[in-house]
Amino acid sequence: MAQQDVPPRWDSAMQQRLARGEATALGELYDRFASLVHGLAHRVLGDEHASDTVTRDVFAHVWEHPDAYDPRRGPLRTWLAALTHGLAVERLRAGGTAALARGGAGSAEDLEHQVRHASVAARADYIVHAMPVPLRAALELAHFQRRDYRQTAAVLGVTEDEARRRLRLGLQLLATAHETETPGTPPGIGGAA
Repeated sequence: MAQQDVPPRWDSAMQQRLARGEATALGELYDRFASLVHGLAHRVLGDEHASDTVTRDVFAHVWEHPDAYDPRRGPLRTWLAALTHGLAVERLRAGGTAALARGGAGSAEDLEHQVRHASVAARADYIVHAMPVPLRAALELAHFQRRDYRQTAAVLGVTEDEARRRLRLGLQLLATAHETETPGTPPGIGGAA
């Protein structure tokens, strides 16, 4: 039990290096998480240029505010995903608000629906990529290859009960994508302020 309270070493060391202003730490962080950050931003925004901007903003925020991340609250990866999601949603809302102010098509309700839809899709995408490989493999077989639990069990070389368990757990994890607040969301970024 006490092990859960101990933050991962890499996350803690990275946070400390960033707090000391080590530029190489930012480079390592970027190399490790830029594709995750950009992918999540693109999932929300659907625009390459806007996703590039959000990616840059996320890493700028990390560089300027290294103490905003607390390793005791969860993995650095989760915190970066929440930060990305919040900044992308803010950008989406700002763009929609600007379009409404210019007399663009759509209503505020349409914009809010678009933001909610993009948020759920981004969370689902993150959940799928973050889940353990056995669960993800079972879901991919069932969803993309249209395999039932018996076929999934045969392909994975597990019992039918194990295949059902993996599918059920994977679907339960995906169901959390509809939650309104992402755990580990930094205050003021997405979720409740």
